[in-house]
Amino acid sequence: MHFLDQAKIFIRSGAGGPGAVSFRREKYVEYGGPDGGNGGKGGDIIFEAISGLNTLIDFRYTQHFKAPRGGGGAGKNRTGAGGEDLVVKVPVGTQVIDEDGETVLLDLTEPGMRAVLLRGGDGGRGNLSFKSSTNRAPRQVGPGWPGQEMYVWLRLKLLADAGLVGLPNAGKSTFINQITNTKAKVGDYAFTTLRPQLGVVRHRNREFVLADIPGLIAGAAEGAGVGDRFLGHIERCRVLIHLIDINGTDPAEALHIVEEELEAYGGGLEDKPRLIALNKIDTVDAELVKAFRAELRAAGAKRVFPISGATGKGMNALLDAVLEHLPAATATERPDGEVEDAEDQKPWSPI
Repeated sequence: MHFLDQAKIFIRSGAGGPGAVSFRREKYVEYGGPDGGNGGKGGDIIFEAISGLNTLIDFRYTQHFKAPRGGGGAGKNRTGAGGEDLVVKVPVGTQVIDEDGETVLLDLTEPGMRAVLLRGGDGGRGNLSFKSSTNRAPRQVGPGWPGQEMYVWLRLKLLADAGLVGLPNAGKSTFINQITNTKAKVGDYAFTTLRPQLGVVRHRNREFVLADIPGLIAGAAEGAGVGDRFLGHIERCRVLIHLIDINGTDPAEALHIVEEELEAYGGGLEDKPRLIALNKIDTVDAELVKAFRAELRAAGAKRVFPISGATGKGMNALLDAVLEHLPAATATERPDGEVEDAEDQKPWSPI
């Protein structure tokens, strides 16, 4: 499935149906009079967030959404049928943004959330409603109110409890593959990850969603590399895990580069709690691990966790720290904390 996190669509609610001109004509009714009914209301445009989707790719092929108009009124004071509402189903975490690209109209952050964005037009009045003491046989009717229409942007911000950040080749894909069932691509070249990846972590009878985004490089805020366009997918995270490759030339510099890009992006990322993970410790000796850990602390890192994404060494301590920043129950956790089998009760551990 192709990943798409932004799409522009056209939406239009249904127009109201016209009222009817009708007069009673019955054999034994001496004075019939007007009996034209009102038109039906047009359909609304409704957005609904559904679980199980993590891409907007469907909106690349279907870009126009138009609700049906209301039916016309009829004689015997019968109101026209209302137009059916058109429900646009989007992934959880989707924002509906005005055509200006800035004004957020809807923010659908919970499964099942529904919101009416465009209301259908009201039906027109039938000639019965125009009857008065001075106008006993009106022939005027209302044509029905028009619907509303607009272009909107759909922008998906994936919902995750924790996010992975770091320079290219820091080992983020190996990390997420180790602790989740995600099959992220792993390679020995920069920008192996070209789109965000999600995985569910189970640790100490808890569950949370972890997001991996493409690596950042210096100047990402100005468009260098893949830029910072994917940082929006970790805006909702409660904690960020910053992976640093111990084999890099200068771990402290790697720390500062990513910190500067997060601050340049904004969106509250600069204020989120950060857990610094010194990755690939299985490739060096303990002395170098100790030295680099001290260097990162001197550079401003509050907590540094030496880990190996390939072997799983040190991972439990890092995941324990992640749990400290999670709510009592995450979105993926089952009601009342029940588990399906005994394996779910065991803490994560390396092979």
